[in-house]
Amino acid sequence: MNHAQQLEKKHHFQVYNRYPITIQHGLGAKVWDTEGNVYIDILGGIAVNNLGHCHPAIVSAIKEQAEKLLHVSNFYYTGPQSEFIERLAYLTGLDRVFLCNSGLEAIEACIKFARKWGKQNGKTGDIISLSNGFHGRSMSSITMSKEIYQEDFDPLPNGFLQSPYNDFEALLEVVDDQTIAIAFELIQGNSGVHVIDKEFLNKVRNLCDDQNILLIFDEVQTGVGRTGKFWAYDHFGVKPDMVAAAKALAGGIPIGAVIAKEKVASTLSFGNHGTTFGGNPFACAVGNACLKTIEKENIAEQAAEKGNYMMNLMREKTKHIDTVKDIRGLGLMIGVELDQPARPVVEKMFEYRVLSNAAGGNVIRIVPPIVITKEEIDQVVDVLAKCLAV
Repeated sequence: MNHAQQLEKKHHFQVYNRYPITIQHGLGAKVWDTEGNVYIDILGGIAVNNLGHCHPAIVSAIKEQAEKLLHVSNFYYTGPQSEFIERLAYLTGLDRVFLCNSGLEAIEACIKFARKWGKQNGKTGDIISLSNGFHGRSMSSITMSKEIYQEDFDPLPNGFLQSPYNDFEALLEVVDDQTIAIAFELIQGNSGVHVIDKEFLNKVRNLCDDQNILLIFDEVQTGVGRTGKFWAYDHFGVKPDMVAAAKALAGGIPIGAVIAKEKVASTLSFGNHGTTFGGNPFACAVGNACLKTIEKENIAEQAAEKGNYMMNLMREKTKHIDTVKDIRGLGLMIGVELDQPARPVVEKMFEYRVLSNAAGGNVIRIVPPIVITKEEIDQVVDVLAKCLAV
């Protein structure tokens, strides 16, 4: 155990089951530890590093903006923020943006904005989420998430219900004329990379339109090109009333956003919501560089192509391995479902210098930097097959 690890064990809340390496630097889809070992990173900071580690455009934007202005608060206008929100409105096809610092803050803002909209529309009922989801670790967001995240944190807030994922008939049973919003992920990452059913999604959009209910998409993990489109909802032709985004929006610099239709945004007035750090010029300048690079380098298209290549290769290399039950996903958001716990396999891959993650107990979650090369994908799949065959 090196000095950094000793300090963490002594001083940090012990809430992370960390792997025994101290990462020192990275480039593209690779990272190096303090001992000089090199790893292929297929976790990507949990779907954050879509442009990889130390992408030149991100590094350049960080350096340039750091010499100009870091923070002034939202009492003033700044150029980077105005440019960033214009770009997000364009990319979503929605009207207005609220900037914050994380996916959790974005989800909390969605909840709060939905409540305000509900009040103005005579609704005081529930916000419905879908079972086995994950929306963050605040009290409200764990109430919307999988039960394992709620254990020992009761009493939980009121005003929330859950309905089974992809089960429209069950959803109809809990919706009433007081329902304010229905919120969910289009791909459930933490529970094992489960993709929304298109027919279910279309029915939910129609239900929300018919009964004046807000439709909220949590695109924190799926957005910014990860799935082969800029937003996961672009695959389905269904537009939300609000979308929560974060993670990959600024290439690794913390930022979050709520993008909403005018009918939601217009219910808020001065002082109804705010943030100290959200939308600061530093994060927004890096976010602008990130979004420009996503477009310039066709990152979403790369995710689609490389994701198909990787899934097909994995299916071919593991077709004789009975423990593999399913390989699924969209773009470079992939789940390999096993008939056994995934963590031991992930630990074995770690021994072969591949950094991955277990999700939902028995699924290997793969969300690498989208700039990963095909040669690196080949290496990863070889390691995966080798570790599964043991």
